[in-house]
Amino acid sequence: MVKKTLLERLSGDGVVVGDGGFVFQLEKRGYVKGGPWTPEASVQHPQAVKQLHREFLRAGSDVMQTFTFYSGDDKLKFGGNETGNKFTCREINEAACRIAREVANEGDALVGGCISRCPSYAEGKGKAVVQAQAREQLDVFTKHKVDFIIAEFFNYVEELEWVLEEAKKTGLVVASTMSIGKLGDKAGVPPGQCAVRMARAGAAVVGVNCLFDPETTLETIRLMKEGLDAEGLKPYLMTQPNGYHCPETGRNGWTCCSEYPFAMETRLVTRADIHKFAREAYKLGVRYIGGCCGFEAYHIRAIAEELAEERGKWPAASDKHEPWGAANRLSTVPYLQKRVGREYWQDLVPSSGRKAPPTYQNYDIHSYN
Repeated sequence: MVKKTLLERLSGDGVVVGDGGFVFQLEKRGYVKGGPWTPEASVQHPQAVKQLHREFLRAGSDVMQTFTFYSGDDKLKFGGNETGNKFTCREINEAACRIAREVANEGDALVGGCISRCPSYAEGKGKAVVQAQAREQLDVFTKHKVDFIIAEFFNYVEELEWVLEEAKKTGLVVASTMSIGKLGDKAGVPPGQCAVRMARAGAAVVGVNCLFDPETTLETIRLMKEGLDAEGLKPYLMTQPNGYHCPETGRNGWTCCSEYPFAMETRLVTRADIHKFAREAYKLGVRYIGGCCGFEAYHIRAIAEELAEERGKWPAASDKHEPWGAANRLSTVPYLQKRVGREYWQDLVPSSGRKAPPTYQNYDIHSYN
């Protein structure tokens, strides 16, 4: 079967559903170490990574993103991380590419080779070092013939420009996202300018991922779109927010929450939240919609179900699911039978269940700006 390319899907089908979060899911399951968050599980526990890919594929993902987040050789040894003494970036990326391709071939999914920021930029080691780190990762993606490149989780647009320069040399289509909110990148570059610079650096798809919740991400992508429109630039738009309620807290987003990273569960977004997010993103003109940390398979299913009419198909996981609680009509409990319909679930404000929940004042904004 000849699969449509990313750009064919974006221009023809109109909507590409991304996948969800890997590092948080695999940390909870005992395969990733929180703190360094590096992806050696692709080598050490390939079955765990493969199973998560399969869950996202069944939920409706059109892209299997290689589990190569933070796999640069400098990051693998950063801060005393012992992973770099056991595995190289190349070994991890090789394993991740094989896993992603195997699962992608089980359905009509593409493989996106994922490259992210590296400590060398923040340490001031310069363009040549940063680009060398990027080439080490990109070489493997080229060898394994991934379908396109995803450059994500950058919080300085300058670093992203350097990486995009190298990524374009592969000849592959490049999608790029920054981990920024409404305040822009860490150097103070506003979202609109970041988007313009990303597009001019060669990204065919431009957007935002991680750090911020769906609502803040939509506000940020709106600012990006305004900047692009003002310059007459028309890249496709992409959003992959995190799956937690964390209103604007400065340039570092959810990491400022006192619950980050090991007590975020009570902030988790619901499937109803994601239905709303997917619809609003689509109305804004975003055509690549997925999730990052905290997004589980059922969140991805919510995107695929909300946009099923636009995509002309339903995800396989919908065989065991009816949107908006419709399956509750089959319950043996009368009051549960009434919890059916979009109005009930979308208007619901979930409780944390705690007697005295903390307020948003627990954010440590000033320490992280």
